[in-house]
Amino acid sequence: MNHINKQPISSLGYNFVSKEYLPKGKDEYYLRNIQNRSGIKYRSLTTAEIKTLEKNANSSDNWINVLVSDAFNPQLVKNCSFFGLVRIGKLEPYFAEFNNLRLPIGLYNSTIISCDIGDNVVIDNVNFLSHYIIGNEVMLVNINELAATDHSKFGNGVLKIGEKESVRIWLEVCNENGGRSILPFNGMLAADAWLWSKYRDDEKLLQKLKEFTDNRFDTKRGYYGKIGDRTVIKNCKIIKDVWIGSDAYLKGANKLKNLTIDSSADAKSQIGEGCELVNGIIGFGCRVFYGVKAVRFFLASNSQLKYGARLINSYLGENSTISCCEVLNSLIFPAHEQHHNNSFLCAATVMGQSNMAAGATIGSNHNSRGADGELIAGRGFWPGLCVSLKHNSKFASFTIIAKGDFPAELNIPLPFSLVSNDVSKNKLVVMPGYWFLHNMYALARNAGKYETRDKRKDKSQIIEYDFLAPDSVNEIFAALTLMKEFTARAYATKYKKELPAKEILKTGESLLDKKEGPLQLEILADGFENSGRKVELIKVPEAYSIFKELIVYYGINELIHFIESKKITDWQTLLKALPSKPERHAWKNMGGQLMPVSAVQTLIRNIKSGKIKDWDEVHAYYIRKSNNYHSEKMQHAWASLLELLKLRPGNFTKKLFLQLLHQAANTKEWMTKGIYESREKDYNNPFRKMVYETEKEMEKVIGPLKDNSFIKEQQASLNTFKEKVNSIIQQFS
Repeated sequence: MNHINKQPISSLGYNFVSKEYLPKGKDEYYLRNIQNRSGIKYRSLTTAEIKTLEKNANSSDNWINVLVSDAFNPQLVKNCSFFGLVRIGKLEPYFAEFNNLRLPIGLYNSTIISCDIGDNVVIDNVNFLSHYIIGNEVMLVNINELAATDHSKFGNGVLKIGEKESVRIWLEVCNENGGRSILPFNGMLAADAWLWSKYRDDEKLLQKLKEFTDNRFDTKRGYYGKIGDRTVIKNCKIIKDVWIGSDAYLKGANKLKNLTIDSSADAKSQIGEGCELVNGIIGFGCRVFYGVKAVRFFLASNSQLKYGARLINSYLGENSTISCCEVLNSLIFPAHEQHHNNSFLCAATVMGQSNMAAGATIGSNHNSRGADGELIAGRGFWPGLCVSLKHNSKFASFTIIAKGDFPAELNIPLPFSLVSNDVSKNKLVVMPGYWFLHNMYALARNAGKYETRDKRKDKSQIIEYDFLAPDSVNEIFAALTLMKEFTARAYATKYKKELPAKEILKTGESLLDKKEGPLQLEILADGFENSGRKVELIKVPEAYSIFKELIVYYGINELIHFIESKKITDWQTLLKALPSKPERHAWKNMGGQLMPVSAVQTLIRNIKSGKIKDWDEVHAYYIRKSNNYHSEKMQHAWASLLELLKLRPGNFTKKLFLQLLHQAANTKEWMTKGIYESREKDYNNPFRKMVYETEKEMEKVIGPLKDNSFIKEQQASLNTFKEKVNSIIQQFS
């Protein structure tokens, strides 16, 4: 049986905070008075104003508790019921207009309970408006319920005085059993979510992060909901315990509950028709449209949910888009794209710059006895059409997966690989270096695309979008070792040779460095798939050669940036400026920001020791490391170059440097040519052309190849790179 509590009408709008939760000497309005920063000076209504209000079919339980500014116009308030303390700002005889919605300024046909209302606001047909502080020039039209409770957390994972731990909101990211749960808070970065979800064996760290979150918010009861200046809300049903920034636009939402919606004049957030959002935080500049369902979620700045997307128990990083599909229990780094109605992502850590194709099912736990499986995918993860993957699986950076139902768990440590399920021969096929061999256009375009689409107003935290960076280059080194090992074993198997363990890598290197022709070997890998079938590596010599060339290009490219930034004009100055004892350290991808493992360990140590005391100081640490990133990346590139060449710094000569500059220019030219040729295939493929009757029709539809703006940009970049190389060669010669 529903319990309907009946109280005197005279108490409606009062006692928002129970006396047991009020500090000594404070009334129920003390937090409201702190929150209201409008600067409006209020006065009591005059007798004439009360008469006018009553003539216009308005009522109040006590007109003494309706306060107004000096510029209040009672003629602009009609058919409203007021309860509790209501304070109203300036009302002037104009109409407000936004997106073709035109309504007179004023308060009409609404029930208003204990609210502060700013200047020149439109409130019309709001059936129940309770305990909100409303900014200037706000428009609230056709809303069933807009209310705040005394214990609202606005989507943050904290508790108010008197609440039990069981009501706290956790985000169960990365897997479904809650073992990596994190507490959401307004301002949370993907790096925070990763740090919290990753180091689960460090109880002291976890406790500190929980304390940081709890200490970030006041536990007192009695905070009002807020709606920022110039926000427009129309045709919505239920909005409860929602904090809304300025310049937001909400239209046609079904239910918004326990949310923070960050919005500002230069980063406006919008929520559209049919959306139901509960227990979440929406960052600046976000858009949520058309029937989206999101529960226990964090939507980072400048991201989008559209067309019936479902986002549950997940963190979605900056500059990402999810349309139509379902995402559960996942931690997703910035620049994620997922557009298709039947794609499904569950229990995953996806490290950004990712793209989920239609029909992809990332999250089958049918091979587990519990809901504790998970998947980890490095940057640039791209599962193709109708891919089905098993948990647990792990993928190196820029792995693309061909259409197929993959029957067992996968561990693909080779970056830039194409992974295929060859059903006819019952084997897994992995092509390392696929992007550079066959799809350079998409690889390069994506890097540029994500950079362009980074709409963050504050970019002091550096998010890496280049496909050659410390994380992917370290994976390339690991891949070179694996390819040498697997090649040597294939050679030994074919020719029935016994290779001592210490000779395996040396033999593989010798075989792969040969230039006579392709190896006639079936190269098989171990540990890539949890099955007894073959895992074949193809085009290994080509990938091996390309990977080595890429490390040289990466090293020389960073040295060129270093020379430019330090304004170095001669060889001796460069030698003195370069690190004398470079080491290629391990790095981590922390929410899109790359950081040396040693720096991550320092951060954790400082958090546990109390040297870092709150989330703001954690974020300041990210910024300091971002400020050092280009320098540390250069040191990593320098160490990588020397390691590949098997040189010490003292053996790195000017002659060699000049040769490598030429080689890097050739690599850049080869990459630019590959970009053009991979796109040119789309114009020459007869099956692409057959839908057009003439060449001109095709160009009208997809645009002439010669006018492709990205290809033009890449050609210009090549020319600039060559100019830099030639300039350095001339100076150093």
